[in-house]
Amino acid sequence: MPKVLRIINRFNIGGPTYNAAYLTKYLSSDFETLLVGGVKEDAEASSEYILRNLGIEPYIIPEMRRSVNPTNDLVTYRKLKKIIKHFKPDIVHTHASKAGTIGRLAAIRAKVPIIIHTFHGHVFHSYFNSAKSNFFINIEQGLADHCARIIAISDKQKEELADIYKIAAPEKFEVIPLGFDLHRFQEDSEKRRKQFRAQYLLNDDEVAIGIVGRLAAVKNHDLFLKALKKVKEQTRVPIRAFIIGDGELRDALMATCTNLGLDYFETNHGAMRKASVTFTSWIKDIDSAYPGLDIVAMTSLNEGTPVSLIEAQAANKAIITTNVGGIENIVIPNGTAILSKNNNVDDFAGKLLTLVNNQTLRENLAKNGWEHVKTKFHYTRLVSDMEQLYYKLLNGHK
Repeated sequence: MPKVLRIINRFNIGGPTYNAAYLTKYLSSDFETLLVGGVKEDAEASSEYILRNLGIEPYIIPEMRRSVNPTNDLVTYRKLKKIIKHFKPDIVHTHASKAGTIGRLAAIRAKVPIIIHTFHGHVFHSYFNSAKSNFFINIEQGLADHCARIIAISDKQKEELADIYKIAAPEKFEVIPLGFDLHRFQEDSEKRRKQFRAQYLLNDDEVAIGIVGRLAAVKNHDLFLKALKKVKEQTRVPIRAFIIGDGELRDALMATCTNLGLDYFETNHGAMRKASVTFTSWIKDIDSAYPGLDIVAMTSLNEGTPVSLIEAQAANKAIITTNVGGIENIVIPNGTAILSKNNNVDDFAGKLLTLVNNQTLRENLAKNGWEHVKTKFHYTRLVSDMEQLYYKLLNGHK
């Protein structure tokens, strides 16, 4: 029975956790899988409940954290080497940057037969200055030499990694999109819509715009708030915005609201009240939130496969998003989503204004979502694609 050691950065809410969890749970019984991961950052929501719900008991390395820390990173490396020595995996499959670096180094040192890495995103632009970005590119190029395959989660991401950043030759890449349990976003939509809108004091005529994700610089929530301000000044349609998520920039974003003259409310501070912007923090059962929204927005500077846009389409919601990373492989431009120029407030605001004012356009975008994602991004397709790759590499290694 082939053994797969799966290593993920940390167990926080996001695509990588779902990807690793479904592959661990639903991979064929022909495989034995051990899932190893680090811990979430303080401002992040834990995703360990996802694993518990699937009956998965991961091995957690407390020292494996998102930030670079030589002491913790060395401890992590030594622990991973020990795990590899005892588990004796045929395949080490790493997910995301920190796990990908330390996990692959440990696997290389231990002479693991097959090493695979999945890029869930990358940090080669919009995160660091050019010198630091080039440093990370050089590291990834060196590690890629030891990989049997590198997995990109969209065609666009493969193009960036292979052709622009030269991480490895194109033939070393395999494109395997993420997969999720999407049927829950189709269940009890009307009931959930009424519940969400009652909870947040939304009138029937108010257009609710939601943005879902970490409150981090790369998500560019400042653009969202600046565009929202412009739209409010130019429309007679009553609109409310909901920032769903949490992170290190929460206080800064509240300050931005104040500077822009946008009244805001934080849901864990007192009785609910209406506001232009509501900070909900993380909503654990996110499928209960989408039905209450009319528009789902994303303003990121860089993305791999944004989970929120897949979920929004599964919930049949109109989308407006910056056109970055693999977005064009996730949505149907002008079919399920309106695409805006990257980091351009005027362009985003103008397109959001059109969407707010045009209910028919919102409905036309929304109705195409489920059909687009229900098979393409379902976890059964993800598991099948990955099994085929594993078998191919194992047979080629004999």
